[in-house]
Amino acid sequence: MSSSMERRLGLTQATAINMIDMVGIGPFITMPMVMGMMTGTNFLFAWIAGAALSFVDAMVWSELGAAFPRAGGSYNFLKEAYGRNKEEKMMSFLFVWQTMIQAPLVIASAAIGFASYFTYLVPLEPMMVKAVSGGVVILIVVMLYRKIETIGKISVALWFGVITSMFWIIGGGIAEGNFLTPLETMTEGAGLNYAFASALGFASVKSVYSYLGYYNVCHLGSEIIEPAKNIPKSMFLSIAGITVLYLAMNISVVSVIPWKYAKESEFVVSLYMQELAGPTAAKVLTVLILFIAFASVFSATLGYSRIPYAAAADGAFFKVFATLHPTKNFPHVSLLVLGAVAFVFSLLFRLHDVISAILAMRILIQFVGQAIGLLLLRKTRPAEDFPYKMPFFPWPIYIAIGMWIFILWSTGITLVISGLTVIALGSVVYLAKARISHEWPFAKTL
Repeated sequence: MSSSMERRLGLTQATAINMIDMVGIGPFITMPMVMGMMTGTNFLFAWIAGAALSFVDAMVWSELGAAFPRAGGSYNFLKEAYGRNKEEKMMSFLFVWQTMIQAPLVIASAAIGFASYFTYLVPLEPMMVKAVSGGVVILIVVMLYRKIETIGKISVALWFGVITSMFWIIGGGIAEGNFLTPLETMTEGAGLNYAFASALGFASVKSVYSYLGYYNVCHLGSEIIEPAKNIPKSMFLSIAGITVLYLAMNISVVSVIPWKYAKESEFVVSLYMQELAGPTAAKVLTVLILFIAFASVFSATLGYSRIPYAAAADGAFFKVFATLHPTKNFPHVSLLVLGAVAFVFSLLFRLHDVISAILAMRILIQFVGQAIGLLLLRKTRPAEDFPYKMPFFPWPIYIAIGMWIFILWSTGITLVISGLTVIALGSVVYLAKARISHEWPFAKTL
């Protein structure tokens, strides 16, 4: 019986896993939010900003993912970057700690979005909406309770459904004949001034949320075939494809529904299809959107379940999370715990509450922390340790750090404080654990 995970996912499956994680319910629920924070069709700049940040940050993930293709992604990157004996233990623990909170938030946000959009088809009382979101989380855990090669096949099937749905939305806008009109007014109200920059920052918090997931393949690093090539390729292919789809979908919607009406609709894409082809087509499209949301929860939960497992297997997190299923060979304890927390979150929180919180909680330790970590690694490791090397190094790293700090500032001081509170609580838990196990900074010296 094997005690480690096997490389069974190729480029197509890795790209599919990334893309279905990226799309999800995100663009459908954040579209009116982004529109409402800008003036006119210059809201498209927020989607371009999200793509730009994803692209430069993917260079960081590509170097690290190709160099350290192991389960857990950022956990391994932070461990390698910040040393293997002292402060590294605390940094790695804090990343896994915040993952145990923000990963269920990500899963819950998609489940809540699913339940919210479901009410377009069947009006429900608030308690029933909560029951639907919780049921989605449970079903996802049940579907993921199987071998990785089976999951790869399921992911490709879900990805096909995602792409088909997006093409239908975009095709409707092109067929209507006004597809290019929003582009003609895109620069109205845009400019190099504080008002536009502030609006772009607030809107980009929502658009960036819809791009998250381009790095999901890194969490599955130990299960990717030829990781040095397929990890970077899958990320850039995912971002390029999703950027085109997001921009085309947004342009399609506002070419049919005026911007000032679209920003007020909770079900803007369903309303768009109703205007184009009637209520029956709108309901069919809503079913497809729900399919996309479900696919996203599936992909996100798959990737996140590998992070606590990797840390626990390495001795940096609670040992029970290192347990693999005895016959199906996947980290079932990690999956069940994340699923359970996500289930509770899906019942407790509202969608608007979690989107900004997800980013605020992750930026400092994960995105900025590992970007700085890559700078440290490139100074201390030989060049051959990095099969993929970003162009114009180190400028993409500096740009990524600057953009992440701008996004963090745009989430608002309350959420920044919330993220810092999570880090502080994690530090207390780590120090208590370290004292019991005599780890840094309580390690016994000879």
